[in-house]
Amino acid sequence: MKIENFSQLEEYRAKLDAARDPNQPTVTICGGTGCRAYGSEQVVAAARENLTEDQAHVRMTGCHGFCEKGPLVVVQPEGLFYARVQPKDIPEIVETTIKHGKVVERLSYVHPTTGEKIAHERDIPFYARQTRLLLNQNGHLDPTSIDEYIALGGYKSYAKALALTGDQIIEELIKSGLRGRGGAGFPTGIKWRTAKTEIERLKKLDPKYPGGFVACNADEGDPGAYMDRSLMEGNPHRVIEGMMIGAYAVGASRGYVYIRAEYPLAVHHLAMALDQAREMGLLGENILGTGFNFDIEIRLGAGAFVCGEETALLASIEGKRGEPRPRPPFPAISGLWAQPTVLNNVKSWASSTIILDKGAEWYAKIGTEKSKGTMIFSLVGTVSNTGLVEVPMGITLRELIFGIGGGIPNGKKFKAAQIGGPSGGCIPEQHLDTPIDYESLTSLGAIVGSGGLVVANEDTCMVDLARYFMNFVQEESCGKCVPCRIGTLRLLELLEKICAGQGEDGDIEKLERLSKFVNQGSLCALGQTAPNPVLTTLRYFRKEYEQHIYDHVCAAKVCKGLLSYRIIDTCTGCMVCARNCPAKAITGEKLKLHKIDPNLCERCGVCASVCKFNAIAIDTGQVWVNPKALQHA
Repeated sequence: MKIENFSQLEEYRAKLDAARDPNQPTVTICGGTGCRAYGSEQVVAAARENLTEDQAHVRMTGCHGFCEKGPLVVVQPEGLFYARVQPKDIPEIVETTIKHGKVVERLSYVHPTTGEKIAHERDIPFYARQTRLLLNQNGHLDPTSIDEYIALGGYKSYAKALALTGDQIIEELIKSGLRGRGGAGFPTGIKWRTAKTEIERLKKLDPKYPGGFVACNADEGDPGAYMDRSLMEGNPHRVIEGMMIGAYAVGASRGYVYIRAEYPLAVHHLAMALDQAREMGLLGENILGTGFNFDIEIRLGAGAFVCGEETALLASIEGKRGEPRPRPPFPAISGLWAQPTVLNNVKSWASSTIILDKGAEWYAKIGTEKSKGTMIFSLVGTVSNTGLVEVPMGITLRELIFGIGGGIPNGKKFKAAQIGGPSGGCIPEQHLDTPIDYESLTSLGAIVGSGGLVVANEDTCMVDLARYFMNFVQEESCGKCVPCRIGTLRLLELLEKICAGQGEDGDIEKLERLSKFVNQGSLCALGQTAPNPVLTTLRYFRKEYEQHIYDHVCAAKVCKGLLSYRIIDTCTGCMVCARNCPAKAITGEKLKLHKIDPNLCERCGVCASVCKFNAIAIDTGQVWVNPKALQHA
C-alpha cells in the first residue's frame, strides 16, 4: 500500500490500531543479538509450535535490554517476566500461564541480594528505575513490521514535521536542549541550523542545487558497547524517521547510514525497514504529497574504530581511506563530497522523533540544566545486572550501578567505573555520587562518550586496565598524525613495561608528559582523548602504579610479571601439575614434593587450577597466598 498524504497515513494508523487487541495474550520473545546467541530463535520456534493464534500471539521483538538474563520471554498483557527460557520450558509456560493464568515461579527473576522472586517485568528494579523513551517500544513490536511501528505511533512525528517549516523544527530541537549522543555532546539543533543556513546559501547561488546530506553514525566500536546496535535491531523505523525529520528540516535530499558489517542483524532489519518505507511512499519522490524528495542508503563499515570519528566516517562513505581531516570546515558546512552534511548518532536521530511528538518543553524537563533527556548505557563488567539501561541525564553512578545494576556480585567491592569507551576515564568509589552529565564527567577526567560503562571490582588491576584500553586505542589509530601514531605506542610500551614488573623511577612522569603531548597534538578526538584511561588511573589510583614500580607488587594479583609460583608441603606428588604445565617448569618424583623452576614458569596458573590439594602458592611481593582462596585460578 502506498500512502499519498497525511490523512491516508492517519486513516491507516487508525485501521491498524483498531485491529490490535491490547488484551490479547501475547508471548513476546527477545530477538536481540544477545538473546539469539543464547538460543531465543529456538524458543520462538517452540512457542509457535505449542501455541495457536487463538491461544496467544507469538512476537519476536528487539532487545529488551536485560541481556544477562536471556533468552527473555514476557507474557502480555500481564507483563510476566521469564528469564533464561529454553525451548523445553515453553510447554510449561503454555500450560501454567497461558491456559491457567499462573506464574512459572522457577523461571521468574530472582533479586541478586534479597533472593526475592519477582513475577512482573515492571517490578524488577532493573526496569523499574529506568526512564525508557528510546527503548520503550523494543519489547513490544516486531522490528521487521512497519505496520506495528505505525500502529504504535510511528511516523506521526514525521507527518507533524512535514506540516512545519525547517526553522520551526530546528527551533524545537534547540529548545529541547538535545546534545549529540555520539560522544561530543554538541547541541543538535545548532548543528542542524548551521547546515540549513549553508544549504540555503548554495540554493541562492544555484536554484537547481539539490540539497545537502544527512548521515547516521552507527559505527559503534567501543569494547562492551552495543546501544546503537540494539536500537537499530529492535526499532529501525525510529532511526529512519529521525533522519527523515532532519533531512526535511535542513533541506537534504539524500541520507546515509554508516553501519558496521559485523552487525548483520541490524543491517538486515534496517534494509527491510527502508524497503517498507519506500513501498509505503514514506521515502522517495513527493513524500506524502508535499513535494519533498528524500531517500536513504546503507554503507557498510569494515570495522575501523577511527571511522566513528565524523570526518573519517564521511571519507569512508565517499570510498576513501577512513581517516580524519582537520576542522574547520566542519561537516555541517563541508561534509560529504564537500556539501553541507548533518551527521548524528543513532540515538540522536531517534531522540528527534520523541521531541517532535512530545514537544521541546516536555523533553527539556528530563535531565539536568545543561544535559537534557535520557541516555542509553551498556552496563557491563563485574555488576550483577548487565544490559542496556536508559536513564535520565544527571543520574548518579551509584544509582546506575547499585540501584539498576544490582551492585557487585559475589560480595566483592566496587573499585571503578570506566565510562565513555576506550577513550573514557576511570571513576573511583569516592565519586559514585557524581551526576552523569557532560560537564560533571569532564571535570573528573572522563567523558559520557557514546554510553559505554564498564564496572570494575576489587580484583581489577587499574594499571592493567589502562594497558588494555591503550592497547585497543593504539591498534585502532589510523596513523595519520604522529602524536597519536607514536604517542599511543610509547604509552602502551610504558604500561606493558610496568605490568611486566620492569617499571623504573620516572616512568610515571613519562606517562604524564606523553599523555599531555598526545592530548594536545592529535588531529582528532580519538587521539585527543586516548590518554584518558592513563590520566584518570594515575589521578585516582597512583598508589597502584607506585606499588608496581617500587614495591614490585600487583595488589590485584593480575600482572603475571609481578607474581611467582611455588609448591608447598601439602603436595602429594601426584604429578598432575607437572603433566599439565605447558612450560614444563615443574619437576619432581612421584609421591614426593615437587618444585617450580621460576626461570621456566610462565605464570599461567594452570598448576593452581588442576591441583586438588591446594599445594600451589603465589608470591604477591608481600606474602605467599593460596590462589584458590583468592579465586585466582
